[in-house]
Amino acid sequence: ICYVAGLVGQRQRRIDAAMTEYTRVAQTEEVSASLPPKASDKKPSFFAQFPKAEYTAGVATRVFPLSIVFVGMITFNNLCLKWVQVSFYNVARSLTIVFNVFFTRVLLGANTSFKTTACLGVVILGFLLGSHGELDFSMKGTIAGVCSSLFVSLNSIFTKKILPVVDDNHWRLTYYNNVNAFFLFIPLILYFEGEVIKESMNKQLSTGAFWSAMTIAGFFGFSIGIVTVLQIKATSPLSHNISGTAKAAVQSMMAFYIWGNKATFLGVLGIFTVLGGSLLYTLVKMNENAAAAASEAPPVQIKGSDVEAGTKSIETAKV
Repeated sequence: ICYVAGLVGQRQRRIDAAMTEYTRVAQTEEVSASLPPKASDKKPSFFAQFPKAEYTAGVATRVFPLSIVFVGMITFNNLCLKWVQVSFYNVARSLTIVFNVFFTRVLLGANTSFKTTACLGVVILGFLLGSHGELDFSMKGTIAGVCSSLFVSLNSIFTKKILPVVDDNHWRLTYYNNVNAFFLFIPLILYFEGEVIKESMNKQLSTGAFWSAMTIAGFFGFSIGIVTVLQIKATSPLSHNISGTAKAAVQSMMAFYIWGNKATFLGVLGIFTVLGGSLLYTLVKMNENAAAAASEAPPVQIKGSDVEAGTKSIETAKV
């Protein structure tokens, strides 16, 4: 998706980011709504895991705060990708975990360990190194990346809060959230991009390359949500984060070759410092959660009959 969106940004510079996401959301919802589960005597198909597409005003209203955060996240994410080099993209959006820890501490009152703070320091250091080493540094693109990280963090918090509204069903929440976002993007597009769309109607918007890229981006966007859930189910959140870190490293390195971005020592060092800090943070949090779960587990109580049975077994063995 990052490369496809970058391609659109290079080829269709007059089409703003919101239009890109508007098309992507529309395509995603079209696919989602057309794949309701079907009863069958045969082995359930892959698409049977998706709930029937239903949209009620009551549930949509309760999901609406999440949708507002989602629109902000998508808008700033695309603006960041539009204004910065693809190789710098992961660095510009690297402060998500910093905001996660901040909001967890401020809103939930959770304590932060020294190891977690140290990992955040590594990420912030990588962000500063990458920013200083970026030759085509864009202040507005970096600010958009920081805002995107902020909204990504808020999105995760609101998702956990609103998930019970849809019976803890991630697919239903995704459906309601994207439909709400679809309606939220329409007035934004008309207000901010009305003139741009009119001017591009017989130019970029009429080219097959633009709509082909949007179709591919919509398909990838829908697929990523599925693959993420399936990967976490098949492995673990730690494995998912490790693979995501590896993906980000490959994506950043390939960008130097594909897009011709100029690499600097500080720029590359910043990328790997950010990714290393993110990976260390994941490992630390997994270990802390495992230790907390072990400490909260009730002690195993041995019944008197079990002790007597064990004693008799030992005596029998001695005889």
